[in-house]
Amino acid sequence: MTSSLAGVLAPLAALSARLGMNRDLVQGAGGNTSLKRGEAELWVKASGTWLSAAERQPIFVGLDLPGLLRRMAAGEAEPALPALLDPAGTLRPSIETTLHALLPHRVVLHVHSVNALAFAPRADGEALVAGRLAGLRWAWIPYAKPGLPLTRAVQARMASAPDILVLGNHGLVVGGGSTEEAEARLDEVERRLATPARPAPPADLPLLERLAGLSGGRYRPARLAEAHAAATEAASFAMAGRGALYPDHVVFLGPAPIPTLAPDRAAEWLRQPPPLLSAPALVLVGGAGALLRADLGAGAEEMAACLGLVLPRLDPAAPLTVLGPAQEAELLDWDAEKYRQSLNAAHP
Repeated sequence: MTSSLAGVLAPLAALSARLGMNRDLVQGAGGNTSLKRGEAELWVKASGTWLSAAERQPIFVGLDLPGLLRRMAAGEAEPALPALLDPAGTLRPSIETTLHALLPHRVVLHVHSVNALAFAPRADGEALVAGRLAGLRWAWIPYAKPGLPLTRAVQARMASAPDILVLGNHGLVVGGGSTEEAEARLDEVERRLATPARPAPPADLPLLERLAGLSGGRYRPARLAEAHAAATEAASFAMAGRGALYPDHVVFLGPAPIPTLAPDRAAEWLRQPPPLLSAPALVLVGGAGALLRADLGAGAEEMAACLGLVLPRLDPAAPLTVLGPAQEAELLDWDAEKYRQSLNAAHP
């Protein structure tokens, strides 16, 4: 990367790192950011990289923007990969590259805001968000598989020239003419969507350790404190088994349902669990906390924490829309998501 290009990307890298270090906005390898360099180049976060590392290591991939847009218009299945400015590079562009290319803004930020996720899985989410975002140019996008299907769904709403996209069962996208404008717009949306979390008792770590011991090393207590709220806050625990609320949950924690067990039932279950690789990634023990499968890495830890941040912000009486078995299967059988899983398995 030339010094001039590094200078152009420096503000995006700094903003990306700030976003990536805020778990209320981004969890693990989730989220992506981009910058258009004139009309010729799109620089977008690479798939599987962490925004929090943006100032420590190269995480952006360059693409020929006009070529990418032509391939999208032609209906190519993988329009981003042939458009790489450095085809010999080791990084792949984000799954959401086509969405970044479609939006006209110079800077685009896609985050998995826990405030947005307090509305995005709700069947009445669009109506509720409408009141909070009144006066802004925004659009609600019903759930579509990440990648090209999501881009096509957004394309259908571009006539209204939105600066903000609330993605059903997914997250939030904002655009701006500069990093400063995009960040200010994101801050404004976050302020309007802010939803307080119900207080959650702390984890009962001694009990979780004893239960983990019954599993013969297959499980361990979640390391991130936020994860335990999904089990220790009663309304969240009651909602947790209803299904997956957003794609990254499926990618890094597997398909629904999450086992939600009382401590005595958990002890019985853990004594005779299924084989390690077919065992559920996450087990919630009511009133005690969260157990994660011991072979899982930082990506799973982050998604368990995300669940513990989102569920206490969801109204227990809300009509929820969860991802169905077919939607889960298309994520789990997708090569692009398997690639992200492989990168995150070894992330420190």
